[in-house]
Amino acid sequence: QVQLVESGGGLVQAGGSLRLSCAASGRTFSRYSMGWFRQAPGKEREFVAAISWNGASTAYADSVKGRFTISRDNAKNTVFLQMNSLTPEDTAVYYCADKRVNTNWGLYRSQNEYDYWGQGTQVTVSS
Repeated sequence: QVQLVESGGGLVQAGGSLRLSCAASGRTFSRYSMGWFRQAPGKEREFVAAISWNGASTAYADSVKGRFTISRDNAKNTVFLQMNSLTPEDTAVYYCADKRVNTNWGLYRSQNEYDYWGQGTQVTVSS
């Protein structure tokens, strides 16, 4: 059973930075695309960023483009989300997800396409 465990969330002031990590274990497939999503109170879960298996392709929601950076270390089965210039609107529970793929380049924005999810980590940005 694949398990994804997020870490790195916390409380930060507006303008600050956080780096989220998502460690995967129990994988039996050879390639996985990864994504980060978030859910703010009273809102639906939304796409934040995605990265291909080889790390060469990335995609971002317009709301975080230029502030957030997704990256991965396949040797450590870990994906990261570097978040800079945080605003109170970034307050949410952040989830990582992965999708089994047969390509090095696939990117996926829809949460329905992902196979496994972590439990989430809370990010709170104070004004």
